[in-house]
Amino acid sequence: MTYVICDPCIGEKDRACVDACPVDCIHPREEEDAGEVQLFIDPDTCIDCGACVPVCPVEAIFPEEDVPTKWNASIHLNENHFS
Repeated sequence: MTYVICDPCIGEKDRACVDACPVDCIHPREEEDAGEVQLFIDPDTCIDCGACVPVCPVEAIFPEEDVPTKWNASIHLNENHFS
């Protein structure tokens, strides 16, 4: 199972999920045009522990199969970020 960080995270300054991750698999990417930061989970490094989920202040982290339909694009953005 892969975890995905969805749209509510865009621009969020709290990085509790990064601190909670025991394997350092959450990485930022700054959007060039908007200056907003989005976090992504490296699926090759993630151990699927879920430690990031309860600490997310905007409830933006989901197992891939549970990503709400309105944020399905986040799945592909995450995949493309690490390919």
